[in-house]
Amino acid sequence: MPSGWNFVDLDNCLATEQCGMHRFSRKVLWLECGPTNNNPRVIAHNFLSCVRNLGVIPMRLRTDSGTENGIMAAIQCTLPTYCRLNVDVPILRLWFNVELDIQQDFRLNRWAMHALQRLMQREQDHGWGNEFEVLIYVYWLAHGLSYRVVSRVFSVPKSTVHRIIHKVAQFIWDNLHRAIAFPKPADLDTVANGLAQLSGTSVLNKAVGAIDGCHVRMKPPSLHRLYYLNYKGFYSINMQAICDSTGKFLDIFVGYPGSVHDTRILKNSLFYLARKYPPNGYFILGDGGYPCLETPVCLITPYREPVNGRVQRKFNYHQSRARSIVERAFGIMKTRWRSTLFRALEVSPTFAPQVIASCAFMHNVCIDNGDVLEPDTDVALDILDPEPPLQEVPEAHEIPGNATRDRFAALINAQAP
Repeated sequence: MPSGWNFVDLDNCLATEQCGMHRFSRKVLWLECGPTNNNPRVIAHNFLSCVRNLGVIPMRLRTDSGTENGIMAAIQCTLPTYCRLNVDVPILRLWFNVELDIQQDFRLNRWAMHALQRLMQREQDHGWGNEFEVLIYVYWLAHGLSYRVVSRVFSVPKSTVHRIIHKVAQFIWDNLHRAIAFPKPADLDTVANGLAQLSGTSVLNKAVGAIDGCHVRMKPPSLHRLYYLNYKGFYSINMQAICDSTGKFLDIFVGYPGSVHDTRILKNSLFYLARKYPPNGYFILGDGGYPCLETPVCLITPYREPVNGRVQRKFNYHQSRARSIVERAFGIMKTRWRSTLFRALEVSPTFAPQVIASCAFMHNVCIDNGDVLEPDTDVALDILDPEPPLQEVPEAHEIPGNATRDRFAALINAQAP
């Protein structure tokens, strides 16, 4: 509170909060004003400080001084319309009625949405509120990236929708670690056991992730459009991801144009350059589009076709059983956000990575809260088309992982069929 300013009578001035977003009291607030020398700027500053301290915006306010009353009345006449929700629009009636299912409209269930809103909590002293901004952003993703449609649905200006969407996307981009992170050392064996179970062999019980890339369709920029034309024949942007046995993303790297090969993306990713994961004694599983490496990261890939005999064929079978979880993860993510990810993104190449990363972020939130979808067949078919291997000479700091792969293959072959 400003010096000399006191609340005389709150008159039961309680916030009529609806999910923490509607901060207007319908009661009268009585305020005792301190010295202001009738300076409108001082009065305005002190009044707004009192409102912030109280946490609500009263519909009516009275003071013990006529001058302050007049000035604050002029200020206050604009406040009731500031960031005030129209709770009568159908989408908000749906949200506020906790008995109704929101999955069809938001592509998340209520548990996942509340968890997402908690993860998105941030300090702000103005605006529409974190919860409402998350609702707008998720709805925008769920319905195909139309600012105009979202503006009409939520009864807010299109410019406001645009501003909120870019703000939320940037916040997620800056805080991906809140939902996407490599496991802690104590959790490594849990991750490894999960992938070993998927593989069907205990030999691969030190695999702590499966890596792959996927293409997200996008409308290419007029400049350098051929950079975005991928080997499948459509324009796209690349997403590299590592996931665990549940399909949860442990790491993502988004932004390279569709024409760039998976191997080049790998070698420019922080995962490869940092060399912090997987720890010594553990490895990552990848498809044949990647090189088989011992260092700088231990990445075990299948034998290339045509395989040489039963030993290699058997290894490829078990390796593929575990590795395919990352393809399934892409399929689940694209199924949930199919209106956004299964048609060409019509956003700038600089904003597209934030949109895709947001989908991956929310994919993990959904898994953590038991909101898991089955990938649609058409989405799965779009993903199951591995990139041809890139023929290149190993770099000086790389040690091939062929010997490690041969050892695994021999151990698998020695097991009972």
